[in-house]
Amino acid sequence: MSKKTLLNSKDIEIILHRLACELIENHNDFSNTVLIGLQPRGTYLANRLTALLRNEYGINNLKLGLLDITFYRDDFRRRDSPLAATSTEIDFLIEDKKVVIIDDVLFSGRSIRAALTAIQSFGRPESIELLVLIDRRFSRHLPIQPNYKGRQVDAINEEKVLVSWKETHKKDAVYIELK
Repeated sequence: MSKKTLLNSKDIEIILHRLACELIENHNDFSNTVLIGLQPRGTYLANRLTALLRNEYGINNLKLGLLDITFYRDDFRRRDSPLAATSTEIDFLIEDKKVVIIDDVLFSGRSIRAALTAIQSFGRPESIELLVLIDRRFSRHLPIQPNYKGRQVDAINEEKVLVSWKETHKKDAVYIELK
């Protein structure tokens, strides 16, 4: 197996700024908007965007939650080994709020479907949008599309998209693993 670099740290930094600006264009001061990062990998992107919006763009009225979708997945009982659950950290209601769900890679759409089900435990949002760093457009099993995407990737067959964050892998990068 070999890896090809799709995005380096500079590319990711540029994409993060663009995504932050797109969010500001659509949500202004975020007074009626909440960000929800999907555990575990979407939280890195959600935390980065939140820090950027607060520190670089002066958005102080920003709520961030982290959502564990483990028990909402349709493959929860189909796995050979059990999924490890993480924690949900949402300390606010989302009733009548605009929700932006954040994940690193949109692949089949099943994680997002699980997130849509899980989010209902916290109220009925006014609307829900999806923000992803990578959109794998040829692998969708469900009719789910992102509102905001960092990069669209045409990974096919057994190719995998791997996202590395400096918080866990010591550097930011996105790779495609070729078999």
